[in-house]
Amino acid sequence: MDFYGFYTGTEFHAHEYLGAHVTDDGVVFRVFAPAASGIAVIGEFNEWNGDPMNKIYDGNFWECVIPTAKAGQMYKYRIYDQSGGCLDRCDPYGRRMELRPHSASIICGGGKQKFTDEKWLKTRDGGLDKPLNIYEIHAGSWRCKPDEEDQKDVAAHWYNYRELADLLVPYLKENHYHYVEMMPLAEHPSDESWGYQISGFFSPTSRYGTPDDLKYLVNKCHNAGIGVIMDFVPVHFAVDDYALWNFDGTALYEYPHGDVGKSEWGSCNFMHSRGEVRSFLQSAADYWLEEFHFDGLRMDAISNLIYWQGNPARGENKDAVQFLQNLNSGLKARFPSALLIAEDSTARPNITTPVWSGGLGFDYKWDMGWMNDTLSYFQAPVSERMEKYHKLTFSMQYFYDEKYLLPFSHDENVHGKATILQKMNGDYEGKFPQGRALYLYMYAHPGKKLNFMGGEIGQLREWDEKRQQDWELLSYPNHDAFHHFMMELNKVYAANPAFYEKDYDRDGFRWLDCHQEGRCIYTFERRSKDQRLLAVFNFSDQKQEHYQVAVPGAKTIKPLLSTDWKIYGGGKAVSKRRKKVAKGVAEFTLAPFSGEIYVIEE
Repeated sequence: MDFYGFYTGTEFHAHEYLGAHVTDDGVVFRVFAPAASGIAVIGEFNEWNGDPMNKIYDGNFWECVIPTAKAGQMYKYRIYDQSGGCLDRCDPYGRRMELRPHSASIICGGGKQKFTDEKWLKTRDGGLDKPLNIYEIHAGSWRCKPDEEDQKDVAAHWYNYRELADLLVPYLKENHYHYVEMMPLAEHPSDESWGYQISGFFSPTSRYGTPDDLKYLVNKCHNAGIGVIMDFVPVHFAVDDYALWNFDGTALYEYPHGDVGKSEWGSCNFMHSRGEVRSFLQSAADYWLEEFHFDGLRMDAISNLIYWQGNPARGENKDAVQFLQNLNSGLKARFPSALLIAEDSTARPNITTPVWSGGLGFDYKWDMGWMNDTLSYFQAPVSERMEKYHKLTFSMQYFYDEKYLLPFSHDENVHGKATILQKMNGDYEGKFPQGRALYLYMYAHPGKKLNFMGGEIGQLREWDEKRQQDWELLSYPNHDAFHHFMMELNKVYAANPAFYEKDYDRDGFRWLDCHQEGRCIYTFERRSKDQRLLAVFNFSDQKQEHYQVAVPGAKTIKPLLSTDWKIYGGGKAVSKRRKKVAKGVAEFTLAPFSGEIYVIEE
């Protein structure tokens, strides 16, 4: 390890030096704890009695070699502070941990799972001109094992990474998703945190198995042509006293003052002005991409890095911004084809501008404005949609400022917000046509796509991390038809380049009619180099007859997909018959709450 780089925050491989490493002479343990008065390694290999560590290098690092220690054994650091008190800590750089509520680190050896994804890694491309359709899941509640007696702990219902892979990969293929995004998989103490309050930044959570098991999942996805993104949390960490909090008796990783040291979630904020903290987080990000072959990182709560406590009124956190720039430029240098995605709700410019041009260097930014405006519109009674009409046109006024990704994520399916389909205004039957129209609008709109598990089957119960999705809904005709619509929509999206090839090129989109406030009709065109598509939507509850719109250069239009086809629960038979465009003007009769896509033929 480059010690100067570690202290100045430019190191990306601190994990190769720090932590527990199996060697021919035994296991070498190293830990960074400048303020500790003494440290001992306790574990299964010494009956938890402790082997003292020695100061090395500049006195801020501690080391010992234990010949009897072996891979698979548990250990902790017993750290004494300057007052003589001590706490037993897991290893900040530990690569495996016990299942909660236990908290020991576990020595990792070389592992047996080998990757066979060389072809995938050489050709993977989530590029701006490619389709990108992401399925977000929580590993413990996508599917669960059947209930059995005496299984009081939810852990008994989890599939491990291998079992999950064998179920998930065929589903992703059948549903035509390109990537799966895993909610945080780093070790965390509380199931209810969903992985966002972490205790082991280098440890795949033992809830679902071993590091080898996780590698199996990623490898299986890659061999099926599916990318895997992991949710990464560089902002804050769990407050549990066996982890990073007050690690050496002082605020080593966090701010020493509560006004900036505590996050809105009650966790500890990382102090990004410290080079050691930057090197820790950079090394963790590098580790997941290198060791597990993840294809990208979705970075959580970037707003809370850009601004103090996420509040623009408190000013920009320049040290944290510099950390993001160094992190992203360093990861791009090492993994050029990996995707870096920001969850950011601020209006700060240049989130997806390269670092060398003064930006933060992300590939994509979640379009939270589009998400909020769109869902607000569809939640509104039809009588209010006329005055809210331009909530759906506003997104294109700022869309080209960043490389946006359109998210309907887990956050929109919990905490009293209702699921996406449940948000649709009206009764049970009326939600399905609106849901189909909403999702067709989403896929026709410029920007890459992300949907949370359950949305594709019309989930109506808010997400609960303790329960699997309501797969039994597929036995009901409305939900089964809705699922088949979503499968076809995913397929049509990937097969037609006008949906994605020019997502971030102004030539790829144009409004044909966005002033039908009284009828709630929207019409626009999507373009690629060799294709033109026409999208027509009626978001009112009234049938709209004799609607005419100019489609320059069109002679005929060919139906590609309609939300009103009977096979998806609509009212009309499937028809792929071309329609003539007389003198460049197309005429439509639009069903209530419907959307239609046509191929424009010149």
